[in-house]
Amino acid sequence: MHPNLQQLIDSLETHLIGRKQEMKLLLIALLTEGHVLLESVPGTGKTYMVKKFSEAIDGTFKRIQFTPDLLPTDVTGIHFFHPKYQDFELRLGPIFGNVILADEINRATPRTQASLLEVMEEKQVTIDGQTHLVAQPFIVIATQNPVDAHQGTYQLPSAQLDRFLFKIALNYPSREEERVLIHRNTHPLSSQLEPLTHEQLTQYKQDIEQIEITRDVEDYLLDIVEASREHPDLTLGVSPRGTLALMKAAKAHAFLHSRSYVLPDDIKELAPYVLTHRVMLTVEASLQKTPTVVVRQLLQTVSVPVL
Repeated sequence: MHPNLQQLIDSLETHLIGRKQEMKLLLIALLTEGHVLLESVPGTGKTYMVKKFSEAIDGTFKRIQFTPDLLPTDVTGIHFFHPKYQDFELRLGPIFGNVILADEINRATPRTQASLLEVMEEKQVTIDGQTHLVAQPFIVIATQNPVDAHQGTYQLPSAQLDRFLFKIALNYPSREEERVLIHRNTHPLSSQLEPLTHEQLTQYKQDIEQIEITRDVEDYLLDIVEASREHPDLTLGVSPRGTLALMKAAKAHAFLHSRSYVLPDDIKELAPYVLTHRVMLTVEASLQKTPTVVVRQLLQTVSVPVL
C-alpha cells in the first residue's frame, strides 16, 4: 500500500479496532470525491468512526442530526432579516464543511433528504437562487439504523442512494476485538493523527487519474453492470453513475496498493460495496434474497479475464 496512506490507516486502526477495511473504503471515497452510507445497529461506533476519520483530514468536521422536524434550510442555510442592519444576511448551514456526518439520515423527511441531492452530485448549494460552492475536500458520510427501518423513518429514494459511492454494513466486532475495546475503554489512547493536507489529497487524486485500466478489465466491469440489468431477480440494474463509481473506486484501490493499473480483483472486491444499494429486487425475489446475495451471484457468474 502507498506508504503515507498505509501509515494513516495503521494510525486509525489503533483507535478503531477491527475497522481497517472500513477505513480503507472511507479513504477511497475521499480520494474519489465520493460519499458513504454506513448501516448498522446502534452502538457499533458509526459516529465515533466518522469523527476519528475526520481527524485524518486537514479540514472541518460538521455533524447534522437528522430528525423529522429538520428543515432543508437547517442543512443548507438561509437568508434572514437582521434587525440591526435592516437587511437580509446569509447564514450558511452545516453542509459547508469538509467532512459532513449526516447522522440517521433516514429519520428526516424526503424534502429534507432532497436538500443533499445537489451538493452530493455537484459540490454546490443553491440558496434563494444564488449558488455557493462547498469547500474541498468534501465528503458526506451518512448513517442509518436498519433495526428501526419502519418506525418513524423515511426510506431513501433510489436517486439519493445512487449518489453514495459505497454502502457499508458494519458488523459486530469479533470476541478478541471486543476484548481490546474493553481494555482500550479503561486505558484510552491519547495519540494524535497526522492529517492529510489539501496539497497531498490533490496530488493523490491526480495520481489516481493516471491509473490505467485495460480493455479486458474494462469489459469485465461492463459485463457485471450489464448482467445486473438483465438479472431476472432485479427490476433495477446498475446505473451509468454506478458504472463510473465502480471504475473510479477500482482505480483508487489500485493506487492504495501502489499499482499503476487496475486488476479484476480490485473490481471484484469493491463491487458489493458499490453496487448493492444501486439495484432493486423484484417482489418475488425480495422474499428470499437480499441485494447483497444477488450481487455476489453476479460476481460468481461473470467470467473473470485472465491477464
